[in-house]
Amino acid sequence: MKYKTIEYDNQNNKLILFDQRKLPLEIKYFTAKDYNEVAFAISDMVVRGAPAIGATGAYGFVIASQEFRNLSKNEFLSKMKEASNKLSKARPTAVNLTWAIKRMNKVLNNNKDKPINEIISILQKEANKIYDEDIETNKQMAKHGNKIVPEGANIIHHCNTGALATVDYGTALGVIREAHYSNKNIHVYVDETRPRLQGARLTGFELIEENIPATLIIDSAAPTLMKQGKIDLVLVGADRIASNGDIANKIGTFMLSLAANKYDVPMYVVAPVSTIDFDIESGDQIEIEERSKDEIINVQGTQIAPKEIEAYNPAFDITPAENLTGIITEKGILKAPFKESIKNLL
Repeated sequence: MKYKTIEYDNQNNKLILFDQRKLPLEIKYFTAKDYNEVAFAISDMVVRGAPAIGATGAYGFVIASQEFRNLSKNEFLSKMKEASNKLSKARPTAVNLTWAIKRMNKVLNNNKDKPINEIISILQKEANKIYDEDIETNKQMAKHGNKIVPEGANIIHHCNTGALATVDYGTALGVIREAHYSNKNIHVYVDETRPRLQGARLTGFELIEENIPATLIIDSAAPTLMKQGKIDLVLVGADRIASNGDIANKIGTFMLSLAANKYDVPMYVVAPVSTIDFDIESGDQIEIEERSKDEIINVQGTQIAPKEIEAYNPAFDITPAENLTGIITEKGILKAPFKESIKNLL
């Protein structure tokens, strides 16, 4: 994609983010000048998608270190702990955020006896490393995933897992890109992905940009297409994967998995190893973020329901591992029993 999702301005200590709240009507950028603004950008979904959130959190850590560079060492470390906690809590479900902040904290702790200016330089190099690794990881996943995409495949894709959800290229949408570039003559059915319409607004935008044939559908049309025998493959991303293979992903993923199982449609998750939470045994332990009812009552600023009505708005759901055909990672395609194949990654 020709637009950059994330760009760190080292000279001015600013993070420039492609503002995904505005698409597809406007191309705008959000500039975060301090770590609190980075945390806001994550929580308000200026930037979203687990890998993109992780890289953004890492740069938020760097920005915080620059903010506190003139403090004493003890004050610097204390303030960095505060910043770390705030960034980590900006969104609770996506494990890449806590993974990236833990990684940055480890680098900080390993170098805490060095001068502050040197620590800041080391932290920036680590954030750059996370950024670069994400691009390479996505390309590796795309190559592995392309092997399971049939010629002429009709693919259902949920939410947005493309360049907008990562540093570049994408996870599940990266596999779709690779299949398209391989001249497999694929076609994508794009779930609109209520309530924030990431599929309609963001995936639709990316597919049009790349000239990949696509059709937009309402989320509840997906099972009907499967029943009619029109779908060959379901590809989704993940915000967290438990050590048994259960996945937390955008609300509606579980419904897709039930339909895919009933109508024998292969369903693959595409996610980097950094999305796997090796510390939890199952999806039951994953905290599911609940968001404001306003996201359901209003669509892009237009009220569509009585403001007085109550609403239930979980951002994610849990899909059990047994509903999945495989998990595509940069290290290859994991198959059942997922508990064993995930353990072998360690």
